[in-house]
Amino acid sequence: MKRQDYLSWDEYFMGVALFSAGRSKDSNTQVGACIVSDENKILSVGYNGMPTGCHDDDMPWDREGEDLDTKYPYVCHAELNAILNSSTGHVKGARIYVTLFPCNECAKAIIQSGIREVVYIEDKYADTNGVKASKRMFALAGVTSRQYDKTSREFVLSL
Repeated sequence: MKRQDYLSWDEYFMGVALFSAGRSKDSNTQVGACIVSDENKILSVGYNGMPTGCHDDDMPWDREGEDLDTKYPYVCHAELNAILNSSTGHVKGARIYVTLFPCNECAKAIIQSGIREVVYIEDKYADTNGVKASKRMFALAGVTSRQYDKTSREFVLSL
């Protein structure tokens, strides 16, 4: 008899995105992303972090202060990292699972790469111009987005 309590595709891929977020060194915001093909195969993952070659200990992680003394001009967002990390270089027609709704810069990369659907957990910056721009661009480009339907199921890993 087949097991009945296995993870759904959405639970599985969002779980991978959440697990990836655990790699982020950012003490305030950890974001993870998982890009998936139409055939439910993982194409790439990413998390928010400093660019390759920029050692984490040498970079600022502050949220406030002079612009160049904060993380904002330097950090690569999870979505962009996932797109750039794709081993095939091809994510056209895919969907991306992300723990936080994409900013306008990531929305541009999502659209340009050909990703067709965004599944997200949180939209805590919905009132910002950046996220409003993301939603406008997604609508114009035909990229659908939907909030992940939390199942409240727990899945515990012991590492």
